[in-house]
Amino acid sequence: MPDRRMTSTRPAPIAELTLRGVLLGGLITLLFTAANVYLGLKVGLTFATSIPAAVISMAVLRLFKGATILENNIVQTVASAAGTLAAIIFVLPGLVMIGWWQGFPYVQTAMITATGGILGVMFSVPLRRALVVDTDLPYPEGVAAAEVLQIGAGSREGAAEARTGLFVLIWNSIASAGFAIFTQTKIITDTAATTFRVGAGATGIAGSLSFVLLGVGHLVGISVGAAMGLGLVIGWFVLVPLLTAAHPIPGDMAAWVNTIWKGDVRFFGAGLIGISAIWTLVKIAGPVIGGVRSALAASAARGKGETLALEEQDLPIAWVAGVALLTLLPIAWLLWDVIAGGALVGSAALLIAGALVFVLVAGLMIAAVCGYMAGLIGASNSPVSGIGILAVIGSSLMLVGLFGQHPGADTTRALIAYALIVTGIVFGVATISNDNLQDLKTGQLVGATPWKQQVALVIGVVFGSLIIPPVLNVLNSGMGFVGVPGAGPNALAAPQAGLISALAKGVLSGDANWRMLGYGALAGVVLIALDEALGRLKLLRLPPLGVALGIYLPMSVILPTVLGSVIGWFYDRWARTTANPEVAERMGTLTATGLIVGESLWGVLFALIVWASGSDAPLALIGKGHETAALIGGTVLFLGIAAVLYRRTITVSR
Repeated sequence: MPDRRMTSTRPAPIAELTLRGVLLGGLITLLFTAANVYLGLKVGLTFATSIPAAVISMAVLRLFKGATILENNIVQTVASAAGTLAAIIFVLPGLVMIGWWQGFPYVQTAMITATGGILGVMFSVPLRRALVVDTDLPYPEGVAAAEVLQIGAGSREGAAEARTGLFVLIWNSIASAGFAIFTQTKIITDTAATTFRVGAGATGIAGSLSFVLLGVGHLVGISVGAAMGLGLVIGWFVLVPLLTAAHPIPGDMAAWVNTIWKGDVRFFGAGLIGISAIWTLVKIAGPVIGGVRSALAASAARGKGETLALEEQDLPIAWVAGVALLTLLPIAWLLWDVIAGGALVGSAALLIAGALVFVLVAGLMIAAVCGYMAGLIGASNSPVSGIGILAVIGSSLMLVGLFGQHPGADTTRALIAYALIVTGIVFGVATISNDNLQDLKTGQLVGATPWKQQVALVIGVVFGSLIIPPVLNVLNSGMGFVGVPGAGPNALAAPQAGLISALAKGVLSGDANWRMLGYGALAGVVLIALDEALGRLKLLRLPPLGVALGIYLPMSVILPTVLGSVIGWFYDRWARTTANPEVAERMGTLTATGLIVGESLWGVLFALIVWASGSDAPLALIGKGHETAALIGGTVLFLGIAAVLYRRTITVSR
């Protein structure tokens, strides 16, 4: 796809950061955040909101005179906060689970969410040049959102290619959404999975029948797909069989395999993520420093009254530093609120100072790593829960250094709460930086003004922070969380929050799974050396973070993503043989984008249906007992639809 980046100011102003765009984005943010909070607590997953927001924005703003592609981009930028900021639910319910909070106090919950999110925006500003402008990272969702916006604008203007592209986009979106709806009837399944014996151990195969993952795989490309495939092989066909053989567990085989994967293999993946993240920081340190210097130079030029090229128009670096430092004030108050009147009050000054330094240093590092991961595989599939694991381990180790292990029951409980508050703030940094750079890639491709997008995302953070506390309180009062005394039969699982709070307790008590974390770090060193060797030989690269994702994320997510990368590779090879390869490749990108758009829009609606009905399967037409037929039928239908969709794209691209 051609680079649509602009390198000079526009000859005339175009409507971009408008009041109606901000209000529409805010409304979408409120709705999508509420849906994401419920879905995340129920099943441990959230959906990306940038593309659905872009589609809704185009539909609504078409009704108004003077709507522009840049205004639509601002709407999706504001609303994108909903898909990522809601991930704070992977930490905060832990405070209820350990009994520190009885509910979710509005001010504290909103401030944890807002301060982390605002820091995420600020930290990602100097990263934009290194990770968006001067990079070849694929940014699958950012590219997809840009294609949606450009096709929508082009179709209004009557361009022939845009009309064909719009047809491809709509056709694939309908097919993707239709299949996702059909899976919810339970006539066909949405996941193909089985477990089986391997000698004395066991393992399994699982694949989500998800067109959104197929589309993401197409967009990330064969290098990332191959790396994730290698991670899948290491995790499921080396580690799981070996560890299950070494730790036999009586009972159901699937439960045995999943217990080993969650308790050991995933920590191996987290260790690999950690060492890969450090290597990523080393690799991008030069470009990041260059980006900061460029930002300082741009601020100096602005101060002299010079007109900056569009791509240089970030928020002024002095503002970025000032806002980041001012944000530390409410963070300090939040930390004091945990300490005041409790077992930790005697060490308040040291604890608060240490935590603020940790938030700044770890937050900036995590912003860089999450931005890189979002560029590599997309914001939806980026393992921010893995970053949460590393953050809670880091914050807990800081507390162990100050208090030692086993400091007493009351002190330990307060330390766990303190670690979770710090992790929650850092988690906000991770999720928003993960999302912000994806949005800025979209903006780069459609010719948006960077600082206006950065302001829009801050606005989105504020909107999201206002709605998260009441939604959490409603769900806590009406359903509760698994493991909390008094939780009812419909209690929400909140799996990541349970894991992260258990990790904080494990580190503070000395029971964390250091063995697997260490093995993962050692494996990371080997994989980094392998990737560098492949680069020198000019062979297919295997990014270590891609391998780490293949180990850490569920196989059901990885397998269709890898399949999509292979399909995309074959499609692009065909496209390069056509008379107009650029157009043919763009139609392939639109095919993948449509697969993402359709299921994403349905995900929004389904989350609302689940919330309104209170049922996990509100559209089910048949009960249990037909799993085999549903699996076979779903797999055949999924592969058949994929073949038809790509064949149709090839036909219109000739």
